[in-house]
Amino acid sequence: MDDKELLDIYTDYVISSFGLTTGTGLSRLLDGAISHDRIQRFLASPSKGGADFWQIVKPYVRQIQAADGVMIVDDSISEKPHTDENEIVCWHYDHTSGQTLKGITFITALYHVNGESLPVNYHRVSKSEVYLDPKKPYEYYAGMRLSKV
Repeated sequence: MDDKELLDIYTDYVISSFGLTTGTGLSRLLDGAISHDRIQRFLASPSKGGADFWQIVKPYVRQIQAADGVMIVDDSISEKPHTDENEIVCWHYDHTSGQTLKGITFITALYHVNGESLPVNYHRVSKSEVYLDPKKPYEYYAGMRLSKV
């Protein structure tokens, strides 16, 4: 079984579960057909990106591709109001509400033609600059890592 098939099985398992999902639980559900070690190695493998996703969906796009197809690009924010800030969970401006929200911003690309739509790419936005509220300098210092000089 390749990673693409395992991704499909694991995704179905997570979506259809009502409780805790684990590699052991999936292995047990499949009567040991896939070992929990194989599932753990898959989950611990390097993160996949938009180029990897494109390789999966490319054959499906080619089946429906037409001259009048369009690419729809959109940015979204998955709100995470109770999560500590880091390089991906941070404050972003939400143009739909006109305010800043704490969460994860991602950009998605969707190919649309003849009433059918397929996601073709995504990108998670990471912020490289930190903006400080001068009234709350302790937040900056609390997040710093101290190193020996």
